[in-house]
Amino acid sequence: MSNAKSRPALPGRPKLVSLLVGAALLGGCAIQPVATTQAERQAELASQRTTMFQNQEAISGPISLDEAMARALKYNLDNRLKVMEEALAQRQLDLSRWDMLPQLTAGAGYGWRNNDLASVSKDVVTGQQSLVPSVSSERMHTTADLGMSWNVLDFGVSYYAAHQQADRVLVTRERRRKVVHLMMQQVRQAYWQAIGAQLLDKKVEPILKLTQKALDDSRKIEKEKLQSPLDTLNYQRQLLDIIRQLEAVRDELAQAKPRLASIMNIPPGDEYTLATPAGFSTPKLPIDPAAMEETALINRPELVEASYNERIGLAETKKALAKMLPGITVELGTNYDSDDFLVNNRWNTAGLRVSWNLLNVLNASNIQGAAQAQYDVAKQQRLALNMAVLTQVHVAYRDYQGRKRQFELSDDLNDVDQRILTHTQNAAKSDAAGKLAEIRAQASAVMSELRLYQAYGALQNTYGQMLTTLGIDPLPEEVAGYDLPTLRAAIAEREKTLVEPASKKTR
Repeated sequence: MSNAKSRPALPGRPKLVSLLVGAALLGGCAIQPVATTQAERQAELASQRTTMFQNQEAISGPISLDEAMARALKYNLDNRLKVMEEALAQRQLDLSRWDMLPQLTAGAGYGWRNNDLASVSKDVVTGQQSLVPSVSSERMHTTADLGMSWNVLDFGVSYYAAHQQADRVLVTRERRRKVVHLMMQQVRQAYWQAIGAQLLDKKVEPILKLTQKALDDSRKIEKEKLQSPLDTLNYQRQLLDIIRQLEAVRDELAQAKPRLASIMNIPPGDEYTLATPAGFSTPKLPIDPAAMEETALINRPELVEASYNERIGLAETKKALAKMLPGITVELGTNYDSDDFLVNNRWNTAGLRVSWNLLNVLNASNIQGAAQAQYDVAKQQRLALNMAVLTQVHVAYRDYQGRKRQFELSDDLNDVDQRILTHTQNAAKSDAAGKLAEIRAQASAVMSELRLYQAYGALQNTYGQMLTTLGIDPLPEEVAGYDLPTLRAAIAEREKTLVEPASKKTR
């Protein structure tokens, strides 16, 4: 062991350590908030836009309602976010499972001192030094260890925590279902509003041109004083009122397709065409009214989520009880030390340790009470949701019936307005009064048709709200894949069971 004292001292190491510590402290103090510049944000716009719309199947033709729903399911950013949240919850569940395993710790170290760790012995009776100073360790040595410890109390707490995380995965899945339901409801309404915009946009412009021409002619007549000024001004006022109404219709139509495009995650400004259906298919409720309450209470994502939250609360009470128990820790390890003064440089260890947080025992009533209160709140929330869902079922059903009657009335009114237009055009004369009647009839027919599509869009919206209220999914339970063609086919097959044959033809 004489070589222990023959190793040279390393006086430069403390200076090196001091420099490293000083540099770390200065570096930490030097960190300041750095705001992004406008140029940096502008440079990121192109990549963000590319990310928003990348990996999307190109539009190859007119988009049907089934494809619009499929595109919303696959490409809508809100839905993608919920998918990622569900994946994150699953990852957290995978991590929580590891918390139940024993802890396996590996360590290594290096020790150095600038002088020998010398010690003396002293006589307990006389108080005098009995031995000369001696050294029992090297100035420089390395250590390594590998240990495993397992705490039974931590295992119990982690067990209940893992069950809670598993239920949270299911909670995120139900929240995603809720987003899908609401998104499908929005697609139904936006699609039919966009269909109306696509069909009526070509009809509004010719009427505007005809009305503007009649207004210009009237102003010439007014200037030449060929008619009574009051009659001419009343005529112009009626024409301007028609123009105002048509402009409002055109502005409303211009917003329909961009709204649908945002739901399908189509880049704003991109042109696309919708497939015009052969007729208005009357939505059919898939559930008998007498069974709606039970269906909603079983299927609604909010109620399923509430049941999982109730289970999470129950597991919290069990976890609180587990925390009050004593902890038993089992330890196993193997060690190494390069110190030449040691007779055994390698050795194994084993140990058993019992610990108990007595403050948890004294605070048991509060801990258990808080956990029980969380469980009671979850139960009460579920009951409150039950009542809210039952109310929503009846309100949505009444709304659906009312919208259905309004659509039927709008369809009858549109039919009358279209026939009035036909008779007016057949009987139109060259005089101003006849021209005004024709223009008014054309404008009334267009606005009546617009109201028809709006009424049908509202009917589809309330129908989608009924499906959402009942918790009925837009896809079958088993789907072959999640590519766009497969989703489109699955939704189309599902829609066949939810609608009656087309009874009214689009104009």
